[in-house]
Amino acid sequence: MPSRPRILLSRRWPEQVEALLEEGYEVARNVPDRPMSAADMREALRTVDAFCPTVTDRVDAGVLGASSRKARIIANYGVGFEHIDLAAARRAGIVVTNTPDVLTDCTADLALALILSTARGVVRGDRLVRAGDWAGWSPASIYGNRVSGKALGLVGFGRIARAVARRAVHGFSMRVLVYTPRPPGDEQARSLGVEICASLDELLARSVVVSLHCPVTPETAGIIGRAQLARMRRGAILINTARGALVDENALTEALLSGRLAGAGLDVYAHEPEVPEALRQMDQVVLLPHLGSATVETREAMGMRVKKNLDRFFAGREPPDRVA
Repeated sequence: MPSRPRILLSRRWPEQVEALLEEGYEVARNVPDRPMSAADMREALRTVDAFCPTVTDRVDAGVLGASSRKARIIANYGVGFEHIDLAAARRAGIVVTNTPDVLTDCTADLALALILSTARGVVRGDRLVRAGDWAGWSPASIYGNRVSGKALGLVGFGRIARAVARRAVHGFSMRVLVYTPRPPGDEQARSLGVEICASLDELLARSVVVSLHCPVTPETAGIIGRAQLARMRRGAILINTARGALVDENALTEALLSGRLAGAGLDVYAHEPEVPEALRQMDQVVLLPHLGSATVETREAMGMRVKKNLDRFFAGREPPDRVA
């Protein structure tokens, strides 16, 4: 009997998925369950047939160029793969896969949760009650901003943004504006109930809520900086469930402190798990610990998607979610 492929999980996965993987693979785990160092990843690539990283593991050219490498596939646990150097993987002849589709609804749900909780002061109200400082109902306590009927600007229009648009249009009667380098056609935009903006500046100027849904690329890194924040409507809200590197956090802090922005709802940060102290001190900012895919259903589905890619690859077939 041929030996089973040996795979390494860089973080702990849902128990049910790990148990299923053990039926067909020799499963190794990064026991500390924290981001792996470059040295640890290089050693892993020398000893396993497949490496399964997450967004917390920076798989760069130095890692992929490990000598005496054994691993032939990197099966990423997550849809985003900007932490993996795809060009270096191709040069090394390593297949890279991801887990698309399965995160869409839960991440879209979270984006709406951030919009509502930021606009309506949900977290501030929760803190007030827990601290025992609530003196009862008052006409002037914790004013928020109505969400229904307002203009929502989506930067990027992939699967998650489209799911957010459906929820916003049909659930809250919001006017949804979209800016994306590859916009849908007029007929498709009408069917989705959205309006395409000709530029990012136009979207920022017209939106009451701006929500980010684009990947990090050389073109989009820092896409929301000081100049863009200055073009947003006074009292607008910024939501980010995509990637922290899209936003200049220093400029965001300034915009919030000056009162230009009414608030921000963030699930991702430029240097996770570090979050700027100034943002942590602001009541008008809702901060989440990268929870976009954090439901039982989605995290299990992500693992099953990785398993499907591994099964296909080790059966000598093309994995369905290959990105390199």
